[in-house]
Amino acid sequence: MNEFELIAKTFMGLEPVLARELTQMGANNVQIGRRMVSFTGDKEMMYRANFQLHTAIRILKPIARFKARSADEVYEEIKKIDWGQYIEKGKTFSVDSVVYSEEFRNSRFVTYKVKDAIVDQFREKTGTRPNISVSNPDIRLNIHIAEADATLSLDSSGESLHRRGYRQESVEAPLNEVLAAGMIMMTGWNGDCDFIDPMCGSGTLLVEAALIAHNMSPGIFRKSFAFEKWPDFDEELFDKIYNDDSQEREFTHHIYGYDVDMKAVNTARLNVRAAGLTKDITVEHADFKDFKKPADKSIMVTNPPYGERISTPNLLNTYKMIGERLKHAFMGNEAWVLSYREECFEAIGLKPSIKIPVYNGSLECEFRKYAIFDGTMKDFRQDGGVVKTEDEKRQMAEKHRFKKNREFKKRLDEDEENAEADIRSFKFRSMERQGRDSDRRGGDRRGGKFQDNDDERGSYKRQGGFAKGGFSKGGKPGKSNRKFSNKRNFDDED
Repeated sequence: MNEFELIAKTFMGLEPVLARELTQMGANNVQIGRRMVSFTGDKEMMYRANFQLHTAIRILKPIARFKARSADEVYEEIKKIDWGQYIEKGKTFSVDSVVYSEEFRNSRFVTYKVKDAIVDQFREKTGTRPNISVSNPDIRLNIHIAEADATLSLDSSGESLHRRGYRQESVEAPLNEVLAAGMIMMTGWNGDCDFIDPMCGSGTLLVEAALIAHNMSPGIFRKSFAFEKWPDFDEELFDKIYNDDSQEREFTHHIYGYDVDMKAVNTARLNVRAAGLTKDITVEHADFKDFKKPADKSIMVTNPPYGERISTPNLLNTYKMIGERLKHAFMGNEAWVLSYREECFEAIGLKPSIKIPVYNGSLECEFRKYAIFDGTMKDFRQDGGVVKTEDEKRQMAEKHRFKKNREFKKRLDEDEENAEADIRSFKFRSMERQGRDSDRRGGDRRGGKFQDNDDERGSYKRQGGFAKGGFSKGGKPGKSNRKFSNKRNFDDED
């Protein structure tokens, strides 16, 4: 297949993590940008990037680059494109605009100009016009303007890739799935020991950790991708990618989540069940202040409250308690904490070995590592302890580049921020798993995971399923849905 340029978008601070994912996937010409990583690949690579990447928000396919210093120039350049090859008759489309330019102060005006150019071309050539659909378009377009440089792309993802599909309910301000996955990948953990989140909230870190531990594709939960509606969609190729579980692996350790709020515990359990991961994840009602040292080597990754919803004295006491528990009950292990208030980190009372700047929505945060050991740093190193890995040193070097680019915050497009920095609550309908025949003969794509018999733990995709009665996954009109068996529910899984 011919290769073409692709752009993977992500959060500020996660670019190096995403670049590593793409390199490991086999992408070519990987280049890090601001909140994006460009690369080249063929159609299969584009499908795999959407389906397999943990830290991408969306995958764009540029189709035109041009100079434009006015809205009229945008209109003329867009109208030069043969839109018949991208938008079929009767199909709908939408346009998202991201603008960083003094010439274009209103991104919505750019959106209207792009839409007008496409509609006018169709009307002139065919006498008809395609309809606009904001909520569920067949074709999604993205135009990015930086000063006078414009890039028009096809959006191959559709709904932001952070919306995996396993979240049934959420607590207030849940951690974004892409950020959670990026945090875990920054730690270097890949399932080689137990994983603990003592303030797990709705369980996002827990589920993302399990996906990483099993090397499972996060796209397994998704109902659809935008590229499935493209005229050149290769269903056979995508089914092959979907059904390939050759890279999945067994996870022999365990993931533990705790929270003092029983509502959060119930929410986390519900989300874990929806992901089909109850054999890997245990969620319990417990206060971090009562945390005891784990019997086995573990890593802790957590996202404590930042202070928006609790008073400052209580907040600082919470972080002081975190430091006390780490020092007395987590010796010999490492902990990673995400927060954005320096006074919170200071209250922990421990010296971090690494500080990595990241954004949680619009909040400029830091992700800090604490190596918990007895005695002095000198003695720890002499005994073979590693405070900062080579990879972590590279991440620290990125910190300086990151801070130089802070001015981008002042020019964030509101629409893009809502779409891609979304940390709001979102709900999906209740789902019930169904089994999948292990011979992989076609089939709609579903979520789900392992059957009750641990000896039969196999492919997530072979044995999983979503939705009561099964929902239609990307089916075409007139095509019968593929059948699933082994219907079961979650009532007895905990």
